[in-house]
Amino acid sequence: MQPDANKFSWFQVPNDVKKLLILAAQTWETTSESENYIHQALAQAGDNTDVLVSAYRFFYYKNNYSLALQTAVKVLDKIKETEQFPDDWEQLQPILVKRQNEPQIRLYLNAYAASGLVLAKLGKIEQAKKISSRVKEIDEKNDFGAGILLDILTRPPDEDD
Repeated sequence: MQPDANKFSWFQVPNDVKKLLILAAQTWETTSESENYIHQALAQAGDNTDVLVSAYRFFYYKNNYSLALQTAVKVLDKIKETEQFPDDWEQLQPILVKRQNEPQIRLYLNAYAASGLVLAKLGKIEQAKKISSRVKEIDEKNDFGAGILLDILTRPPDEDD
């Protein structure tokens, strides 16, 4: 079956990259084949945010948490560089609070929260708690799910009677 790149006209990537992503979806059941298409799309698209987000989702749902984390970090690094964010959280937090409704900042917060989720899946609970609590401080409406994750990570175990 030939993939139709025009099917996703809103997705702003070259048609050859769209075709690779479609092929990855069409071959989902064969992980090695679908993952090969994702890697090809990443190689061709470079730092394209849409492709990075697609790759993150692919790796996450394929339970390849280490690659999901790497991809989320690439999104964070790309936005950090573009926006010239400071390295220090104490300096970055007020910027994120002030600009949290901007699409690029929302993507940053989503990727940051996602990295916390993946870290939890990888057993790095303290790092996951730290990230989740940082995002929760900014996210009063819980748009990014960090509050829920933090609640799960900090909930005391049920006591047996």
